Amino acid sequence: MRKIAANAVRQPANLSIDSQLMAEAKGLNVNVSRAAEAGIAEAVAAEKTRLWKLENRATMEAWNDYVDKHGIPLAEHRQF
Repeated sequence: MRKIAANAVRQPANLSIDSQLMAEAKGLNVNVSRAAEAGIAEAVAAEKTRLWKLENRATMEAWNDYVDKHGIPLAEHRQF
């Protein structure tokens, strides 16, 4: 996962968060801003991965078809 820089420029945001969750987080001294930022970073990374897979699906399928038909290139040189 992407490391979030401590000195990054921050932008204020208004969020709606479950009140019970917020109370629990405050009771546990969770930095809610940092936790939200980490969650957003994780969601962004997951979406980028999903989009990359969609954009490259045809290439991956073509490669898998090639390997199914011809085997792994240079397989005779593998030592495992």
